[in-house]
Amino acid sequence: MAERGRPRAFDRDLALKRAMEVFWAKGYAGASLADLKSAMGINAPSLYAAFGSKEQLFEAAVDLYAEIEGGPLWAHFTEAPDAREGIGRLLRASAKTYTDPARPRGCLVVLGALIGGEAEARVATRLARLRRVAIDRMTARLAADVAAGRLPQGIDCQAIATFYTTVQQGMSLQARDGASRATLLAVAESAMAAWESLTHPPRAVAG
Repeated sequence: MAERGRPRAFDRDLALKRAMEVFWAKGYAGASLADLKSAMGINAPSLYAAFGSKEQLFEAAVDLYAEIEGGPLWAHFTEAPDAREGIGRLLRASAKTYTDPARPRGCLVVLGALIGGEAEARVATRLARLRRVAIDRMTARLAADVAAGRLPQGIDCQAIATFYTTVQQGMSLQARDGASRATLLAVAESAMAAWESLTHPPRAVAG
């Protein structure tokens, strides 16, 4: 027989995964303590003892999301032979992942927080920093292709990376609004159709 008053044991990893899913579906502000407790199967004292504050729980959930969702998604980019193929694979994989019926729609890093109170502002700032990391990763890959001669000198790698990450993030919002997988795949193909004009800008005509 369990000792009276002893806290009920719980699986911390599973509880965190369930919290991640709540934040993913409802965002930081929209996820109430009642939502989190219910999904995690624990009471408020246990939640605070294991994870600290709601903000700290969200940060842990974002880290878990980056590991188990973001990592496999970005592997499509990093494992491709060049930036063009990597970006195409990333956008197509995003279209499929963001509309997976087994997951909340969209991306937690894109949709997780809106500016509100002080806590929401801190959370939003952290997510914005993570989104900038995506631009930096793509910029570095494009620059590597320039250095290797696969792309021409003089292109604006950061601008191109910003364009494609903006497309990816917009796809997340469209998925949350109900866009179909076919629609998002079409968006991906349209974005890739711009590749030549972005990476091979027309030469200036001498006057």
